[in-house]
Amino acid sequence: MPKCDWCKGSDIYERYHDEEWGVPLLDEHKTFEFLILEGVQAGLSWLTVLKRREDYRLVYEQFNAEKMARWGDHRIEQLMLDSRIIRNRLKIESARRNAQAYLAMLEAGQSLQSFFWDFVEGQPIQNQFHSMSDVPAQTDLSVKISKALKKLGFNFVGPTIVYAHMQAMGLVNDHLLGCERHSACETLAKRMGEQ
Repeated sequence: MPKCDWCKGSDIYERYHDEEWGVPLLDEHKTFEFLILEGVQAGLSWLTVLKRREDYRLVYEQFNAEKMARWGDHRIEQLMLDSRIIRNRLKIESARRNAQAYLAMLEAGQSLQSFFWDFVEGQPIQNQFHSMSDVPAQTDLSVKISKALKKLGFNFVGPTIVYAHMQAMGLVNDHLLGCERHSACETLAKRMGEQ
């Protein structure tokens, strides 16, 4: 099957491309997980993070925001010694801070999932790119979402990280037109619009 060039050559990458990337994500917990992992990715390849995703789930307590928000400095020091994850203090502390911001958002009555989907009025943007060089690293919309997240207290949510998150959770369909997943994700988006 024709695929986007970026995923070729790695089974884990191809599986992620075929099963998750660009598929409209309506799961609250997974939306939070992806946002944390996108922050971890900053400056690295997504494949580096994807290979450690199961380790992150174990170490980050299955992305339980309530537990993560309560991490003390001792727990941060323990995480800095854990070779299963990327040991970057700023990123680890960011996970705690983002869990706290997320809980505050929930307490105010807004879900993270609806926060993102409201920016596209519940309907994924269907891009029409022919090559990876056409795909932007960020957009005006990702800049807008980034600013809104920062205002809510999140960090490691710059416009490029936010755009990668938008791609991952299917707010935008950035599968190339020559990729068979483009039409599959487009069909899923149409079904969302019919519901």
